[in-house]
Amino acid sequence: MDTSPRVVVVTGASGGIGRASAIAFAKQGDAVALLARGEAGLAAAAADVESFGGTALAIPVDVCDAQAVDAAAERVERELGPIDVWVNVAFTSVFARFGDIQPDEFKRVTEVAYLGYVYGTMSALRRMKPRNRGTIVQVGSALAYRGIPLQSAYCGAKHAIQGFNESLRTELLHERSGVKTTMVQMPAVNTPQFSWVLSRLPHQAQPVPPIYQPEVAAQGVVYAAAHPRRREYWVGGSTAATLIANALAPGLLDRYLAKTGFKAQQTRDRRDPDQPANLWKPADTTKDFGTHGIFDSRSISRSYQLIASHHHGLTAAATGALLASAAAVGVLLRKAAQ
Repeated sequence: MDTSPRVVVVTGASGGIGRASAIAFAKQGDAVALLARGEAGLAAAAADVESFGGTALAIPVDVCDAQAVDAAAERVERELGPIDVWVNVAFTSVFARFGDIQPDEFKRVTEVAYLGYVYGTMSALRRMKPRNRGTIVQVGSALAYRGIPLQSAYCGAKHAIQGFNESLRTELLHERSGVKTTMVQMPAVNTPQFSWVLSRLPHQAQPVPPIYQPEVAAQGVVYAAAHPRRREYWVGGSTAATLIANALAPGLLDRYLAKTGFKAQQTRDRRDPDQPANLWKPADTTKDFGTHGIFDSRSISRSYQLIASHHHGLTAAATGALLASAAAVGVLLRKAAQ
């Protein structure tokens, strides 16, 4: 495997999984272009990349603007060189019941969290296909397969990315292209989104436990970028359990989430009425929120499922996933019967 420095583009790079991934690429000596809206977050993320040995290029951009994304890609190639890896991470969302989301809000989430991936992929392919090399990593979620309450816009976007990426992958395979695309399905992650996403919930929004640190997600992204022939990677035992349980008993999971999904996504604390919302404007224009969210004390810093998947091949990973899913289905059956 070629270990020479690469040129990597990461969207949504000012916080969370995007920022952790940018840092992880920097630790390998890569040149990293960081795309996001918030100037303070971008500047701090670029400083992180530089401090860990990478070369940083921070570009303020809203990924729902296709022309701006393409202009950013052009600048990356002009200043850093040909793009080797493009990682789509950027998103926004609304924590609310579907009936409490306005049409323009739903549209905005879709434009950023879905079309932002489409536009980023278009810009990457426009440059990679003539060279017949390059890798595109789509950062997904267990919610690309399994919808949950209070996140209809986000779940819709992740489902859309899943279908779009599968279609694109089959086309590249048909063309026998040297360009590869892969998707990394994430678990609940301790990112700043829970402090800056528009929320109409009565209590503080939280990821559904178990919660993983962004660095665990970044490990999956960096590995997928280096091994893009696999169509998809799962990060975290909870992701494996959710996806397989949903394949085996989706109706049962509907009822289980109807019963538990509202409470599981909120803490006991009342939501701060002054919490910023990054739906229309970045929350980190003047304040850097960092890589992590507010749930450090409850977050996991490693994933044995991910380790097994990376170092022991598909068989070990599948075995672990099946065992986890069997346990999850058993729990769901018992709870649904109560």
